[in-house]
Amino acid sequence: MTPDDKSFLTRLFDAAVRAADPLEALRPHLPDRPKGRIVVIGAGKGAAQMAAALEDLWGDPLEGVVVTRYGYACATRHIRVLEASHPVPDAAGIVATEALLAAVSGLTKNDLVVALVCGGGSALLPAPPEGLSLEDEQSLNKALLASGAPISVMNAIRKQVSRIKGGRLAAAAHPARVVSLVVSDVPGDDPAQVASGPTVPDAVTRADALRLVSTYGIVLPDRVARFLETSPDAPRPGDAVFAHNTVTVVASAALSLEAAADAARAEGITPVILSDAIEGEARDVGRVHAAIAREVATRNRPFETPVVILSGGETTVTIRGDGGRGGRNSEFLLAFAGGIEGLAVSALAADTDGIDGSEDNAGAFADGTTWTRLRKIGRDPGALLAGHDAWTAFDAAGDIFAPGPTGTNVNDFRAILIR
Repeated sequence: MTPDDKSFLTRLFDAAVRAADPLEALRPHLPDRPKGRIVVIGAGKGAAQMAAALEDLWGDPLEGVVVTRYGYACATRHIRVLEASHPVPDAAGIVATEALLAAVSGLTKNDLVVALVCGGGSALLPAPPEGLSLEDEQSLNKALLASGAPISVMNAIRKQVSRIKGGRLAAAAHPARVVSLVVSDVPGDDPAQVASGPTVPDAVTRADALRLVSTYGIVLPDRVARFLETSPDAPRPGDAVFAHNTVTVVASAALSLEAAADAARAEGITPVILSDAIEGEARDVGRVHAAIAREVATRNRPFETPVVILSGGETTVTIRGDGGRGGRNSEFLLAFAGGIEGLAVSALAADTDGIDGSEDNAGAFADGTTWTRLRKIGRDPGALLAGHDAWTAFDAAGDIFAPGPTGTNVNDFRAILIR
């Protein structure tokens, strides 16, 4: 890949992230000040940046607490920032959950709760119900992550096994009004799905969750499975405790892809947005994108070159065997690279929060030479893909993309350039 192409793709990623910048995203959506207290709560990989932006926009007095992933905190004046583990919850997450529940307890109808919710909150807010432990919730998360099920399915199950998800945090704040400001990282931008909806109730029931477990063949830990058989449903959207609450999606993949498209047009490259809600097995989605890119590169259809093809959403990876080092974006890209071998095509796939999987990269770059170059240095790209070891492949190729934590999260970003 030429330096110019790599730089161009990076600029598109930067434009997408800027469109989800917390300061600009929150500015138009500040609620009216209440007669009573303003309590800020939040969870997600960008929750600290959202809290800092809210302080800058609104000024004093503010109080409250948010939780973010280790290494994602930033300075705030009044809102306390806690850190916990992602993607598998830990004891610090239990402490953070209790802090959020304590922050909304004892409020009155004159008080206002501002909930700052973004992706990653599901793991950051472990709250096992009575009879279950943190270890049970950790086992559940590992089973869900390895299942390959869509994020909506994973969240539907998580909500039924929690004291805080599925609207329960908002219910705990009653009779105070709750205003939820959501940065969406889920396909379709349903706010009830973001961070498993701690302040947004969902119509999905326990019976629905059990059907999803069966449909997707998810092997739940024994204690969790037994609990789910008899547990009470999460609160429903029509419950009176939510009557005066509001929910607003302030940033999303759709808005970020449109910003990237504008940036491409400004540089004379025609953009095409396939979808902001693509789901499926990462390697399969990668092969489909490769087939589209190959058609454009070899037949100049269905899009004429030069063109940059943009897409978003959230793919999944079903772990087979022990698994290697990687993430859904790098796995997508390694499969994609195999399908465009020998073609003049360049691509970037990255998570907009700056972290793809368990390593410190957001994703990677690839082009029509990626598989060839890997073979030349003694690496088998097919074997690396089969072993879910895409990070190792792109590290060996020198094509890791690691911008660091971005302070926001609107899901996956994919840009395919065909000149």
